[in-house]
This record gives sequence, structure tokens and C-alpha cells, in this order.
Amino acid sequence: MTILYVGIDLAKNVFAVHAVNEAGKPEFVRPNVARAKLLELIAELPPCVIGMEACSGAHHWARLFMSHGHTVRLMAPKFVSPYRLSGKRGKNDAADAAAICEAVQRPNMRFVPIKSLEQQSQLSVHRVRQGFIDQRTATINRIRGLLSEFGLVLPLKASTVRSQAMACLEDLPGWSNTVIGDLLSELTHLDERIALYDRHVAQLARQDTRAQQLMRLHGVGPTTATALLAMIGNGHEFKCGRQFAAWLGLVPSQYSSGGKARLGHITKAGDPYMRSLLVLGARAILNSAKNKTDSVSQWAAALAERRGYWRAIVAIAAKNARMAWAVLSRGEQFTMPA
Repeated sequence: MTILYVGIDLAKNVFAVHAVNEAGKPEFVRPNVARAKLLELIAELPPCVIGMEACSGAHHWARLFMSHGHTVRLMAPKFVSPYRLSGKRGKNDAADAAAICEAVQRPNMRFVPIKSLEQQSQLSVHRVRQGFIDQRTATINRIRGLLSEFGLVLPLKASTVRSQAMACLEDLPGWSNTVIGDLLSELTHLDERIALYDRHVAQLARQDTRAQQLMRLHGVGPTTATALLAMIGNGHEFKCGRQFAAWLGLVPSQYSSGGKARLGHITKAGDPYMRSLLVLGARAILNSAKNKTDSVSQWAAALAERRGYWRAIVAIAAKNARMAWAVLSRGEQFTMPA
């Protein structure tokens, strides 16, 4: 049995497997494979190319299959769906596995970098930290909403909400005093957790020389540097910096035809967390550009004057993404702009 390509539709408990030979004909089809049997089934196959959608657990399975000599390719689900012959109305696990098997054979298919255990453990620090930040924002908004029912309309600034909510706590009637007090206590707890994870991120940055190289770039701190390393590693999955910027969604969308180029807003197609970090770094660069004489700051200030503040922010974020890719892919050979 000669198998060259295998498509696996991942799930929690039951998986679908579709394998084809050198002629593209299905060699075997298993629409229902139990989770405990999947690794045993794949380990018995000769070394081949395995395609999967990049979803929950995909990186874990990719590492397991690679340990048995297979070549694993992960793809975004949106790139797989056009290869489903039954279309949207015929979606099932077996059809998805066949579509994945077909898509992984395309020479121009774009694949997702497979993360190592170290990358995923570092990325979990960022995910949990951002989750605490979201909870803190939701708690602050909950305090503002509840106090507005008693005629106390507080501004958006977090520090002002805390101070004013604490000042009026004793004047609140009935159970509202207990509720607002508990929410303020929860805010303090979340602040402590976020500060702890900030220290975790700083420690990760200190322990990695690549993160220290990234932090030489303007607008890149420990959080952005470690997040970049956790997401793309050395960046070798991208051919150039612009491809990485496009993966992050920092390039304009297009609707061009008939020789006329029509560019729209940025695509926002990539990870929103990584893109927001780069945008925040770009804002820091632009806000301090007037007081600096380096080439990047002067370019940023001239761009903002010529094209406007927010377009300049996106352009600076895209430029930083390209330079970050160059730092990771070239290493010591990268030369900082003067």
C-alpha cells in the first residue's frame, strides 16, 4: 500500500482520515477513528505528508506524527473549504478529511508554522495574561454600569473609576454597597495577577537572546518580543517581511480589476493580540518621534504629517513587523537602521 498524502479532520473524540496514493486515488478511508486509535493508525503508515486544519490540538498531533517520521502541514480552515466537493451543504467529517487531503497537495498552499512545546507554553502565559486584562476591563465596566443606576456616572479612566467608586462606597444603599465592594476587591486581585504575569513575561524576555535582539527595535518591549517568538519562532515559514505583515492583517485589502488598483482598509486577518501589540508599539513610536533624530522616528513623523495619524500608525506597525521578521530570520546578520 503506497500512501503519499493523508488528510485528517480533527475533533475531540472521533476523527476522520482520508489517504490517497501516488495517482491521487483513495487508498483507505476511515470516517470514524477513535481518539485512542489515531496515533496507532498513523504510526503504522509509511512516511507521508499529513495535512490538518490549524485548530485546537493540531500542534500537539503534528508533533506526535512528526516523531514517527511523517511530514505534517497545518492549514487555515478557510483555505481548505474550497476543496470540499460537496460544498457548504454537504459538510461532514469524511468530506472535510478528503478536502484537507486535496488541499495539502497544492504547491501554492500556505501553511501554518508548527509550534514547539516551548512556544506553546510561552504563548499560554500571554493568553492567560490577556484573559486577566479582559476580566479587569469587564469588572471596571460592570462597576460603572451598576453605579450609573444610582446616578453616579464615572469616566472611562480606570484609576478614576477605582478612586471615585471607593469614595462613594459608604453612601451606596442596601446590597449595592456589598456588590461594589466585592467588585473593587476583585479588581485588586486581578491587578496582582496581571502584575505577576508581567513579571513572568519579563523573565521570558531576559532568558532569550532573540527576545533581547527584538527589543532593540523601537516600540518592541518584552511583551511584544516574547509573543513574536511564541507565535512564529525563527520566522522561516515566511518568505519575506511583507508576507509576515500580511499574515498579521496589517496590509490593505484589495478589490482590483481591469488594471485598476483599489485598496481598502487593512485586512485584520491575523492574530488580533499580536496585531494590537504592534499597533500599541507604533503609537509609542509616533508619540515620541518629535523628540528624536533617528531615521525611523523622522520617517514616522513625516508620514503622520503627510498621511494622517492612524494611517501612519498602521504603516509603522507594518514596518515594525517586517523588521521583527528580519531580526528573527537573519539573527546576528540583521543591522539596525541608523
